[in-house]
Amino acid sequence: MPEYLLYALLAGLFTWGLTAVGAASVFFTRAPGRKLLDLMLGFAAGVMLAASVFSLLLPGMEMAEAQGQAPWVPAAVGFLLGGGFLRLLDRVLPHLHLDFPKESAEGLPTTWRRTTLLILAIALHNLPEGLAVGVAFGAWALDPTGAATLGGAVALAIGIGLQNLPEGLAVAFPLRREGVSPGLAFFYGQLSAWVEPLGALLGAALVAQVALLLPYFMAFAAGAMVFVVVEELIPESQLEGYGDLATFGLMLGFSVMMALDVALG
Repeated sequence: MPEYLLYALLAGLFTWGLTAVGAASVFFTRAPGRKLLDLMLGFAAGVMLAASVFSLLLPGMEMAEAQGQAPWVPAAVGFLLGGGFLRLLDRVLPHLHLDFPKESAEGLPTTWRRTTLLILAIALHNLPEGLAVGVAFGAWALDPTGAATLGGAVALAIGIGLQNLPEGLAVAFPLRREGVSPGLAFFYGQLSAWVEPLGALLGAALVAQVALLLPYFMAFAAGAMVFVVVEELIPESQLEGYGDLATFGLMLGFSVMMALDVALG
């Protein structure tokens, strides 16, 4: 296995592992209050926004410029395609966002259980994160311009892993409230992130096939993540009247991810 694919897989397993750690809290603590949950959702949104800008869009534009392209073209085109791809999955894949009634399920009509729909919603959220990690490691290995760095890819994996900690908790405890046992709540909570190692491998492998399109792939991953932030994380963090706290969480998450990228990139 090429080195960059191995690194992408290990990074994907790392982000999955931190989701599992978060989900495992269902064995040791009581369910977090809504204030804490909204703060965590905001933090996750901030990390993903900063990762999209500093780890994907900006290096991608530098790459495009070094290749003689207008830097805004692949950034804009890839970004919109990434959001459009997630929108398509959102319309097709049956899923249910946290704390919404089953009647609010999105995607194609289905008779699947509420628990299954909740897990699919988080898996849909995690897919672009895995793709982003894989694209970052593939870009580091294959970009001749040097705009993408190993430190930047590692920073992206660490940032996504950090926001996966509260995410695993945010999956396991709602399932617990649905009447699922602690063991099954943990299992489903960590299962929702198994798309991340697979997505990381897929992203790195795709980049290897069409290295000249690296700026587009990086912007695509950024657009997919921003779609999740705006369509899912921010609205959910505002449901219970703790919008200011969630906004502070977003700013904190953005700052942490920005600092990681600058320090390691």
